[in-house]
Amino acid sequence: MSKNKKEYRNELATANKIVVKIGTDCLTNKKSKLDISKLNQLVSNFMVLPNEEKEGVLVSSGAIGAGVGKLSLKEEPEEMESLQAASTIGQSELMRRYSESFERYNRQVAQLLLTQQDFTNPTRFENLKNTIEELLEWKIIPIINENDAIAIEEIRMGDNDLLSAFTASGIKADLLIILTDVDGLHEKNPKKCSDAKRMKTVEKIDENILNLTRKTSERDFGGIQTKIEAAKIATEEGIPVIITKGGKNDVIKKIIEGKDIGTLFLPQKRTK
Repeated sequence: MSKNKKEYRNELATANKIVVKIGTDCLTNKKSKLDISKLNQLVSNFMVLPNEEKEGVLVSSGAIGAGVGKLSLKEEPEEMESLQAASTIGQSELMRRYSESFERYNRQVAQLLLTQQDFTNPTRFENLKNTIEELLEWKIIPIINENDAIAIEEIRMGDNDLLSAFTASGIKADLLIILTDVDGLHEKNPKKCSDAKRMKTVEKIDENILNLTRKTSERDFGGIQTKIEAAKIATEEGIPVIITKGGKNDVIKKIIEGKDIGTLFLPQKRTK
């Protein structure tokens, strides 16, 4: 490639429309309950975008964890019906907490609960894009989650990873940031191997990368595999993707400053 990897990092500063996906582990404690201090820190990190006059869209998991806490359950339920019920209770609690947190910065939020049909049905997809564009024009933060009451994809697979990629592609974002509990893609499982080396840049998500994620993933859903699948969708639409740890201070600020954190997945083509 003609550019060096540092130059690609520096180019992230020019991204104006940015989708930030926050994973469940970034919002919950060890008992899988919503952690308000984590949420407040993430909101503070996110606020660098409007402060820099950039448009930010938030794709957030955590509804089930919020529901577990609201219901004072000892642990996350296993039955699908119970998970869906907990998520419906938790979604309102999650949005209440987001609303309170963003109000510290005099910002309002809007909730969008989506299903796969919102992306595959042309009319619904056009309505979705128009709604998001209008909210951004009004300087309101769109917060997107999957509608777990009628769609089980997020619960079974993905933890909203694919939803964030579809959203980024749909609104022609300039950058997708996926915040999780590990600092990017590693050559080994970093939770099991202390010598696991972080891959700073991935030029193309090929079969070698996909095989690597299968070896280093701990779970069948919500793990690094679905994050790489999401990155593949976005990069093939010309959108660079960063996967990194969400618990760092000023994580989003560091990304758009071109700092060497997480794994950068380079876009495969440029959208107009």
